[in-house]
Amino acid sequence: MGGERNSTMTTTIKIGGMHCGGCVSSVEKAARAIEGVSNVSVSLDDNALTADLAKPELLDALTGAIEDCGFDVLNTSA
Repeated sequence: MGGERNSTMTTTIKIGGMHCGGCVSSVEKAARAIEGVSNVSVSLDDNALTADLAKPELLDALTGAIEDCGFDVLNTSA
């Protein structure tokens, strides 16, 4: 038990191509489907997703899921 840490990485991803609430819902659903991604928030006003990742490697899965929804990943920051 002792060596594990429960730390998460918060990331913000700028997204291109979102135009409506349906777009936001699609991105949220795709992000929440990834195990280890939590506290997902998508803002149409900011064209951005913010989420907590259990490990940094999940960033690739998250950006891939956004692109699979038909949107562009413009920028990521952690």
